[in-house]
Amino acid sequence: MINKLLNVVKKVIFAFLLLYGLNLLVNSFNVVIPINLFTISTITVLGVPGLVSLIAMFFIVR
Repeated sequence: MINKLLNVVKKVIFAFLLLYGLNLLVNSFNVVIPINLFTISTITVLGVPGLVSLIAMFFIVR
């Protein structure tokens, strides 16, 4: 039980750091993906493909 909870916490922290790092890298291109519950949970569940889909949604909506 504690291992599963620890695994979820690790994934959430990884998702936050991945999103924060992406925002630092692409800030000069005026691409900003907000760090909120929706984006963190999307990246936590889907991983890197979730991040790619959020970037694609940014360019489609824009």
